[in-house]
Amino acid sequence: MRKNSVKNVRVNSEVMRELGNIIRGEIKDPRISPLTSVVAVEVTPDLKFCKAYISVLGSEQEKSDTIKGLKAASGYIRRQLATSINLRNTPEITFVMDQSIEYGVNMSKRIDDVMAADRANSVSDGEEEE
Repeated sequence: MRKNSVKNVRVNSEVMRELGNIIRGEIKDPRISPLTSVVAVEVTPDLKFCKAYISVLGSEQEKSDTIKGLKAASGYIRRQLATSINLRNTPEITFVMDQSIEYGVNMSKRIDDVMAADRANSVSDGEEEE
């Protein structure tokens, strides 16, 4: 199975969906933030390893606690994944913090701030010319 084959894309999306369900609904660890989402999943073609990109909306402390909680629960998550998805091998999961959503929100806020400042400058310039 090649890296970008149809089968690999389907396996990635199915693992991503099931990981989201498991993290959201079945893990009771208080370290894991309720605002945790699975952004992307990359399963190797031999189905042995998996990188799960996790996004947490919150402080740096909540992010580090969530990663620690997920790493501690990785065995349980892998077992639940094996029961919900019928794969030849159940991949060993590595959790990676993904900052893309937070980066996008931050950039959007900066753009809004610049646009508001630009509007304020154009309104004040218009008043001075009259």
